[in-house]
This record gives sequence, C-alpha cells and structure tokens, in this order.
Amino acid sequence: MPTTPILITPDALEMHHISAGDTVRLGVLAGPEVSPVTVILESWDVGGAQPPNSHPASTELFVFLRGHGVAVCDGTEVAVAAGGTLVLPPTSLHHITNTGPGRLYALTLMSPDDGFAAMVRRGPLAGTDDEDRAVLAAVPSTVPSTRPSTVPSTAP
Repeated sequence: MPTTPILITPDALEMHHISAGDTVRLGVLAGPEVSPVTVILESWDVGGAQPPNSHPASTELFVFLRGHGVAVCDGTEVAVAAGGTLVLPPTSLHHITNTGPGRLYALTLMSPDDGFAAMVRRGPLAGTDDEDRAVLAAVPSTVPSTRPSTVPSTAP
C-alpha cells in the first residue's frame, strides 16, 4: 500500500457494469491496492436493481447520497434514501432496487474487498456523466458543520 496520500477526483471516475445489460453502474474510488476498505460509487438507473448477491467474508456498507429505493436483506425489506446508511453483514443475501424518479446513488464500502474491486473493473465500461461527477463533488457540502455555533445545545 502507498505511504503517501492519494487523491481521487471526480474526473478520474470510470463507471462499469458488472455484466452487460445491468441497470447498476459502479466506479471504484479506492481498491485494495491503496486501502484496506474498498470504496465504490454506485448508481442505480430509474427502476434499476442488482441481482441478489452475497459476500461470504465481507461487510458491505452503503451511504446513500441521492434518491431512494428498497433494500432486501435475507428477506427483510427496508426503505433507503439519501442521508441513510445501510450495513449488510457477511453471508447476507441482498439486493437494492431504485424506486425513485431519478437515479439512486450510494458510496459503498466493502471490507475485506474479497475480489470486489477487480470484478467491477473487469466489467464493461458504462459511461460516466456530469450527474455522476456532480454527486461526488457535492458530497463534502452535505456534511454538517461542527462549529460550536451550529451544534444544538443538549443542556436541559
């Protein structure tokens, strides 16, 4: 692993499908060659879903950035939306469907990688557009300020 900082910018993003005809695009932002946690931008087309899948040794975490959908994990269905975080344990059988009128976006963190980044990169290129880059560029502005003047008081 590198010993100096690495900056990946939105312009460097390459989105892939895992298989031709998929309705979910994935772009590796950081893989196992640079980090013990793989970070991926995922984008679901309107009505898009990935097939049910499982990761035998990996925890998968989704931080939803835009849109809304439904996640099913081992038969349990939960609504997901921008601002929410979904944690899926190893061995769970899961899939996410975009139920909104626009794309659904999430940052996905996988640990250990267990070949996930390589599988994404082997898939066919799926195109990257201005909306994809704008979602990434907007992420820092969605983090609330931690300045004392903006933190609500917890005093009784």
